[in-house]
Parts: sequence; C-alpha cells; structure tokens
Amino acid sequence: MTSKAFQDFYPDDLSHCYGCGRLNDHGLQIKSCWEGDEAVCTYKPRAYHTAIPGYVYGGLIASLIDCHSTGTASAAAYREAGREMGSAPALRFLTAALHVNYLKPTPLDATLEVRATVKEVKGRKVVVTSRLLAEGQVCATGEVVAVQVPEDLMPAAR
Repeated sequence: MTSKAFQDFYPDDLSHCYGCGRLNDHGLQIKSCWEGDEAVCTYKPRAYHTAIPGYVYGGLIASLIDCHSTGTASAAAYREAGREMGSAPALRFLTAALHVNYLKPTPLDATLEVRATVKEVKGRKVVVTSRLLAEGQVCATGEVVAVQVPEDLMPAAR
C-alpha cells in the first residue's frame, strides 16, 4: 500500500466528513490506499459500534463501504485524468447511490478490511464495488455510485 492515504490529499475545507474526514475528531477517519488495482482500508471497530453483543452495527459497515468507495472514486478520477492526487482543482465525490448486502454477522473484535474495485468511470460518475472482510471472511458487499461534487457546492465556490 502507498504511504499516504487518499484522504490525506483532500484539502482542509473538504476534510470534515464523518467517515473519512481527517479533521473530524469525532469521525471514523478511515484511510484508503491503492494496493494494485484495488483500494484497501482497514478499521478496528470500537465497543460502541455494537449491534448485538459481539457483532458490528450495520450502519458502521455501510459507512465504511460508503466513504471508502467515495475516496476510491476520487483516486480513480485522478488516475483517469492523469493527474496527481491532491492537484487542483480538487476531485471530490459524493454518494448518489449506496447498496449494501449483509452476508453474515461481522465480529466486533476483528479488524475489518474493505477492498474496493472501480467498476466504471464515466464523466463525473464513478461506480465502485466493495467487499468488507473480517478474519478473511466476506461479511458484506456493496456498490456505490459516486458523483463528482458540483463546483457550486465546493467550499471555495460558496
């Protein structure tokens, strides 16, 4: 994996997301990196991420898949454009659609790994598919349709 995560390239005014914002002290602060053609992030759930004793709350799983996928979409858009991550103007993505399949209970005491692949890059839209694993077992899968943040919603444009 690369030494600097996708999220570390986000400008400060775009780094407050609950799931992936490095400047959100109360957020998950996930970190995603390329590993070949897959983007990978790991996350260790905390006791308060409990659904039923010993198992992860489904909302955390959805959040991890969601934010890892939008970060992957951003990195894929930079790759597609032949640009360095972090170069201006920023390429940031929001979720247009999120679909999660919960395949089996996810243990709370495991480090979770999300592996994403880019299914499609088409203009301002990127489709990303993901697998969430715990202890090597696929516990959930997801697909995110991510769209590039319109210029009028970018903090510098407001």
